[in-house]
Amino acid sequence: MSGLSHLDAAGRARMVDVGDKPVTERRAVAQGLVRCAPETLALVRDGRAPKGAVLLTAELAGIMAAKRTHELIPLCHPLALSHIGVAIIVDDALPGLRIEAEARLSGKTGVEMEALTAVSIAALTLYDMLKAVDRTMEIGGIRLMAKSGGRSGEWFAAGEGMSHDTKEVP
Repeated sequence: MSGLSHLDAAGRARMVDVGDKPVTERRAVAQGLVRCAPETLALVRDGRAPKGAVLLTAELAGIMAAKRTHELIPLCHPLALSHIGVAIIVDDALPGLRIEAEARLSGKTGVEMEALTAVSIAALTLYDMLKAVDRTMEIGGIRLMAKSGGRSGEWFAAGEGMSHDTKEVP
């Protein structure tokens, strides 16, 4: 068990000590999907969803969640994010909504969990705001798409990419 970073030699949970790691620019991009009925997507696109500004509210929820990741995920470090952006794109081909989040900071630990948390909470917010009109929605495909900084350097997911360039999410 000692090979797992969040367990000590006795198997007890611990927060990883990043005190000796160098400060580097770190970035993570995550993606997720909310599949829905075409009629639900039309309501969102036309701004006619019963609960109002669905996309704006879900993007804001994702940003707020990323800033609180350390309160939601045990053993995550509290981070001073320099940027968190969440974009939700209407995708007729799904049909549904594609959620993309980017987190950045200058620090000693990565921001993957913050980007993934932003996507997850944005997806749950979309579900909450649209469930009155579509209980068949499906949340899925939440994954890390790219990361940079730290010991491991740059990494990009293989296969299906983002709906736009991963250089920056608004």
